Amino acid sequence: MVTTAFTGLGHAQAKALGHPELPLAVIPHPFGLRTRAEVTALAAQCVDEVARLLCEAGADAESGKAQATARAKRAQLVDAPLDTDGFNMLCMERQWGDGLPVIAPTPEKVAAMLRHTKRAPDEIVARIAPAYGAATVEYIAINAVMAGCYPEYLPVLIAAAEAMGDPALNLQSMQATTNPAAVGLILNGPLAQRLKVNSGGNCLGPGTWANATLGRAVRLILQNIGGGLPGDMDKSTHGQPAKFTLCCAENEAANPWEPLHVERGYAPEDSTITLIGALGTWNMNTHAKDAPDLLRVIADTMTYPTGSDYVNGGAPWLMLCPEHAHILKQAGLSKADVKRQLWELSKLAATRLSAKDLGRVQADRRAELGEIVRETMLPISVKPEDITIVVAGGTGTHSVYLPASGRVHSVTRKITIDKPRE
Repeated sequence: MVTTAFTGLGHAQAKALGHPELPLAVIPHPFGLRTRAEVTALAAQCVDEVARLLCEAGADAESGKAQATARAKRAQLVDAPLDTDGFNMLCMERQWGDGLPVIAPTPEKVAAMLRHTKRAPDEIVARIAPAYGAATVEYIAINAVMAGCYPEYLPVLIAAAEAMGDPALNLQSMQATTNPAAVGLILNGPLAQRLKVNSGGNCLGPGTWANATLGRAVRLILQNIGGGLPGDMDKSTHGQPAKFTLCCAENEAANPWEPLHVERGYAPEDSTITLIGALGTWNMNTHAKDAPDLLRVIADTMTYPTGSDYVNGGAPWLMLCPEHAHILKQAGLSKADVKRQLWELSKLAATRLSAKDLGRVQADRRAELGEIVRETMLPISVKPEDITIVVAGGTGTHSVYLPASGRVHSVTRKITIDKPRE
């Protein structure tokens, strides 16, 4: 069941799941400008159309399931030109690229990648939404080469693919939404330093090979295996630059609290990767030196009525600069204390929402919050613990707010590091 603006997505999703001939019930787009009476009439027409299509559908409802389960998509490299211009032109024709130059994944380069894992090349690590393509170890390696990753980066990307398959991440919603959702990576532990992943100044910007290529490899995996092709199943209204790459490490040396992976139950000597669903990066520049004052202005930045967090009960992220983190720590606040205070201070009056958005909140969060009226103070997340805090960046009084895509929760996975094979 789709609107006219999403028929392409509907057909692409059906084809990806093994039902290319699946009929669609199509409704005129958009809803937002229609009266309630018009929407009621459209709903009645849609019910009739769904009933008709169900009655006319064939009996082979299971025919595509085996095909979708067995499919293991991989690049067709046999006839691919190896010169830079020829291969990049081919990638754009076949929608394998992201618009930036890619590196030809020759058998030699892929083999060099595969030496950094003991897992079999054809082992399926996860199925990546929304196409639910099979992310085999080899296909992850192919996309890593295309993105410019060094071979020793492969274990990071295998762990990332595992995280993509976790239902908590809700990758289906991020890949096909009109939101500008970007899958970002946060690395923790000794491997981040060994791979020279930037956690300090300009960690979300250019200049570091590991940050740029790891984030980009994840994007190519999302596109080439997961089927998140722009304009096809990726229906983002604008997108954002972070959809090219979004990757950094936590600045554990400058962190006055326990790092993220320790907070989530891993040992300090473990190396982990955390996937997040970020709608953007919002700079928070404040010279506040008093902890209550600092928390107040950060919470005020988080409190805006057009964010998905208040509609769905989100899981927003804060990337505190070391200076801001130390101000809070010196005031005797633990990370849990900061989360609780921000959760209280960032409650949004429902009167600030548009009438349509208030209706969405009433439908989506009634079970959580009870009856919601215009005077209700809406929490940004279901509970304070849903706010995630990491410390990263260099000098300066700039922290970053990363609002989350709707119903998306970050997922952390341990990175398995194997001794390279000869």
